[in-house]
Amino acid sequence: MPAAGYRLDRLWLRSLRTVDLSIHLLLDPLRLMASLPQALALLGAWRPQAIFTTGGYVAIPVLAAAAVLRIPSLLWEGNLVAGRSVRATARLASAIAVSFDETRARLPGRPYVTGTPIRSFAGIERAAARTRLDVPADVPCVLVFGGSQGVRRLNDAVNAALAALVEKYAVVHVCGETGLGEARALRESLPGQLQRRYAPFAYLTTAMTDALVAADLLVGRAGSSTLAEATALGLPLIVVPYPHAGAHQLANARRLAEAGAARIIPDEQFDGPALLEAAAVLDDPDALAEMQRASRSFARPGAADAVAELLVALAERRPLPDSAAIEQIARASP
Repeated sequence: MPAAGYRLDRLWLRSLRTVDLSIHLLLDPLRLMASLPQALALLGAWRPQAIFTTGGYVAIPVLAAAAVLRIPSLLWEGNLVAGRSVRATARLASAIAVSFDETRARLPGRPYVTGTPIRSFAGIERAAARTRLDVPADVPCVLVFGGSQGVRRLNDAVNAALAALVEKYAVVHVCGETGLGEARALRESLPGQLQRRYAPFAYLTTAMTDALVAADLLVGRAGSSTLAEATALGLPLIVVPYPHAGAHQLANARRLAEAGAARIIPDEQFDGPALLEAAAVLDDPDALAEMQRASRSFARPGAADAVAELLVALAERRPLPDSAAIEQIARASP
């Protein structure tokens, strides 16, 4: 953030997830206590009109300080199962927003269902997106994306199944920096006419919008942002939930799977044959159409506007909109 010209002030608090026996078991409670007056001092100096937080342990002293200083705050939770820090601090927030309707029962008050804010896909045409990625337009496209970092489990499955995949589909593969060398070597090993059907990238930043619009099927993890962007485009999903961090991703994925928008493959079972079997949904037009319909039913493309509406209302000390109005904003295309 400083490199982009934004001021960044860090609290002394760090993640409280330490479970091993170390000096941090003693220091973490001290850091938490020290961060409370630090947050009070920072907020007292800034005097913000409102605070927006996505939870996490750093939010504990911030929300506590905001409550003391009577600064309104909006707490947003993207996972279906709220994290421990969110549950611990939810009563300190002036308003709460969530991505899943089921989350509301686990939090105090009546949280708003806004969905997860996503990037805009306005004006991005499918044919143009495929051209920019150099992906052929005459075959279905599978996007394999493990999150902000390359995921070894997904990379290994693509590597094992690639020769068979490109016989029928194009594959856009976000493999991370460590997986790029192997992915490029595999591409070179393909028959010349099939090499163009495999597009590996270490990362995709602004071009991620093109990859999502170009895809017919998304294979990846079940983070809140990934699911929100896929459903905004009506993309069917093959989800390999991250097995750690309280299995939050599994709960997210199950909700979409129950509705028919996603199919779940456990992390330990995801390999080349599993990927090939999952991708075969592209060969079944009726099943694919049903998954697309179910995916769109979850879409809240206006989530960012809905969150902003709540936050600005808090900042201006206006009465908060009712839930129906926020739902209408969230469901609308920005």
